[in-house]
Amino acid sequence: MGPYTCKECSSLQTMEQSHTTVISNSLSNGMSMHKNHFNGKIPPMPWFGMDIGGTLSKLVFFEPKDSITAQTEDETQLLFNVTKYLTKNSAYGKSGHRDAHQQMNNVKICNRIGTLHFIRFPTSEMNNFLELSKKKGMAASVSTVCATGGGAFKFEEMFKNELNLKLCKCDELDSLIRGLLFTVASNNNECYFWSQCTEDEQCSTQEYTFQYNKYPFIVVNIGSGVSVLAVYGPNNYKRISGTSIGGGTFLGLCSLLTGCNTFDEAIELAANGDNVKVDKLVRDIYGGSYSRFGLPGELVASSFGHMNSKEKRAQVSREDLARATLVTITNNIASIARMCALNERIDRVCFVGNFLRVNPISMKLLSHAMDYWSNGSQKAIFLNHEGYFGAIGCLLSFDERFKE
Repeated sequence: MGPYTCKECSSLQTMEQSHTTVISNSLSNGMSMHKNHFNGKIPPMPWFGMDIGGTLSKLVFFEPKDSITAQTEDETQLLFNVTKYLTKNSAYGKSGHRDAHQQMNNVKICNRIGTLHFIRFPTSEMNNFLELSKKKGMAASVSTVCATGGGAFKFEEMFKNELNLKLCKCDELDSLIRGLLFTVASNNNECYFWSQCTEDEQCSTQEYTFQYNKYPFIVVNIGSGVSVLAVYGPNNYKRISGTSIGGGTFLGLCSLLTGCNTFDEAIELAANGDNVKVDKLVRDIYGGSYSRFGLPGELVASSFGHMNSKEKRAQVSREDLARATLVTITNNIASIARMCALNERIDRVCFVGNFLRVNPISMKLLSHAMDYWSNGSQKAIFLNHEGYFGAIGCLLSFDERFKE
């Protein structure tokens, strides 16, 4: 996690208050950027927010839909060209993708009404992203982009040299909380939970009404690694735990064990595998359940515990290994989340991060773990824009008072 050390961003300001942006404004203290970046004016379009993670980079693009014209003719034409390219395509090169189903309409930023578009690409493809951005003129009228994540530091010189673009670095966790609260307040259908997650035929998702102005709650952010945050108020949170065993670990181990190359491929393998052939269960040790401590026979007692047997190793498939890897990492995250909830005496636990994208297996495992170990008193809460909150929080940096 990169510290909030950007010299240009160190000056604090108060965000404007409005009915539609109360939630985003509540996080303005400690998150604003120096208005000299934009000479005291709202910056020219296009507007982007970036979250450059260790594995995946996320880009949020604001497309204005109102009739206000504040640009020059050249700027207007440039915005038209960039908008046309980004919105008419769902794939960019071999590895860039726009998540069209995530699109948010009628969003208000900087007193402009528009649509948010969500784009992702592997951070390993940063060179190709910069080359494409230069080719399409995405940075032609922009001098500064708000960015967060470790990559905002790592790739700062590349942005400057290749695009003549300055990265205004926003704190990663500040941006995460800010983007999450704004999105939940703006989208009534943002949150959901899994019902009857252990019954394949009856399992389904149900809408969850999240009271965003009610505190506290816990956020478990699952990216390359994991951070667990306890949120006590709009400007009051702390990182209470975390682990280096996260989404990056899953992809790394799956690549080693199965030869897969992408996260989507690893998830597809896991979906067709059986971890029971790899993991040693309670029933493998006790012959059934360990009733005294409420441990059911089908509970994993030792992840990869069967793999010390040459005979059993010969019987497992790539799919089984991928499934066992996913179950191992997810169970570890669930255990940490549950212990944090107990220690902080907090009932609501939200799971976010791109590890959960196209990953219903982990969501069901997390749901079952939170429900089972809490005796039904806790639900695992999920959000539709799972991995984009950091980038949204950066984009909201535009929504500040640039004039005193």
